[in-house]
Amino acid sequence: MRHFPSDIAFTESVKKIQADKGSRTSYSKVEQHQGWKTRVTQELRAFVSGLDMFYLGTANSEGQPYVQYRGGPAGFLKVLDDQTLAFADFGGNRQYITLGNLAENPNAFLFLMDYATSSRVKVWGTATVSENDPELLARLSDQSYPGKVERAIVFTIGAWDINCPQHIHKRFAQSEIIPVLAELKAKIATLEEQLRVAREGDGKFDRT
Repeated sequence: MRHFPSDIAFTESVKKIQADKGSRTSYSKVEQHQGWKTRVTQELRAFVSGLDMFYLGTANSEGQPYVQYRGGPAGFLKVLDDQTLAFADFGGNRQYITLGNLAENPNAFLFLMDYATSSRVKVWGTATVSENDPELLARLSDQSYPGKVERAIVFTIGAWDINCPQHIHKRFAQSEIIPVLAELKAKIATLEEQLRVAREGDGKFDRT
């Protein structure tokens, strides 16, 4: 029986190791203050709204884990209600490992990363596959994105926690880098033109 939301991850085995390693006292204080959340907050809603990728973890009936990268347009992981997330599942390499795992073991995990801000959110829960709900699929679809929506995966939150930013290396999406590069290229072109004019003229160079 779970007494705290974090018990979904902090099993008795985990707590024993925490005690042996000296971190159980601090995590016990977090538990007493209900540190992990079980519902979608405005903070979580804002976090997922900007994501264009995340990692989905599942396991088969033997407990063998599998982690799958899921990508799409920004905000494709959507909040359906205060305990439910969902996303459009696009066509891929047709191995169907995730679908097979969920068919026999609904337990699932979302590892949400924002590399630009060195932020991560861990979400435990269960997931189901929906292939025959046109209204849901339409709600999750983005006509501007070229991927073919084959189904929806609906994730029910058991607990979630924001992890510390330690050791997260910053990375930026192509959509964030392209405008910056375009601006730099424009500045370089302007400076090169000013240099050309200065060389061909009287040697004066405009540094503005």
